[in-house]
Amino acid sequence: MKLGILDQVPMPNGSDPSQVLKQTVELAQFAEKLGYERYWLAEHHNTNGLLSAAPEILMTRIASATDHIRVGSGGILLPQYSPLKVAETFKTMESLFPGRVDLGVGRSPGGTERTRAALTDGRESMLSEFPRHLDELNGFMRNELPKNHPYRMVKVTPRGGESPPIWLLGLSPRSGRLAAERGIGLTFGHFINPDKWESTLRTYRENFKPGVLPEPAVTVCVFVVCAETQEEAEKLALSQDRWLLSIEKGDSQLHDPDSIKLPSDQLDQIRHNRRRTLIGTPEKIRDGLMELSRRYETDDFLLITNIYSHEAKKRSYELIAEAFR
Repeated sequence: MKLGILDQVPMPNGSDPSQVLKQTVELAQFAEKLGYERYWLAEHHNTNGLLSAAPEILMTRIASATDHIRVGSGGILLPQYSPLKVAETFKTMESLFPGRVDLGVGRSPGGTERTRAALTDGRESMLSEFPRHLDELNGFMRNELPKNHPYRMVKVTPRGGESPPIWLLGLSPRSGRLAAERGIGLTFGHFINPDKWESTLRTYRENFKPGVLPEPAVTVCVFVVCAETQEEAEKLALSQDRWLLSIEKGDSQLHDPDSIKLPSDQLDQIRHNRRRTLIGTPEKIRDGLMELSRRYETDDFLLITNIYSHEAKKRSYELIAEAFR
């Protein structure tokens, strides 16, 4: 099993951002020692608790503090940026840390319409241009823009050398087809919405054309909370349950499970949210990931543990790593 971590860098209520970011670097170092293969950073804006607004900076900091774990973005909000700028940023990182960089991109607007407008300085929405942006990003990084392209003579800096692999974050057959036609990897967001998994992965695999990658590659992102006992895991997961309920209302900070009383009128929503989550002992998490591996036909997973205690989060990842040894 290939295990990695997708970190949204959530801030516990009452914490200091500097402290949380230092703990993020510490967690990446710890993950490397445990044998995790990847450490990806999400991108979120205009939140009160998700500190991953600049994944490129966090990636560089983490890569500098580790030796071999791959660092990546999960993912860059490509419609909000110039493909050339993204290409140059990631080519620079690849030159600094050869063979250790992953470029995950997504079509998300990055938040509310007002947030999107602030990110683009009022530029019109470019979500419909995502396929073109994806082609230009790949073209810039590999010097493969068509001869008639208006930016053909613009060369990415630094020139030459290897380019990081591109992964498309997706939830739907449309995303699966887009990744397949470009010959890039597909990162499926089970932690966001697993409902269309079958049609998405079938579309991706049936339509894949060798390009950046010679064959299809799927990684799956899933929420996990692990502890020595089921009871302890359930208690730790309360902060994630609360977080999933609150994030839609604008509160993305994590709260202490000892202070949480989940509203009885939202228990159905909590149960629905837990379809995206594995909660339990190391054996239960291992069995759950093995079952997802059979379903998705991949052994490549990115795990997300959004709980209040930093030490409990580290222990959760440690127990899972030990369960697969």
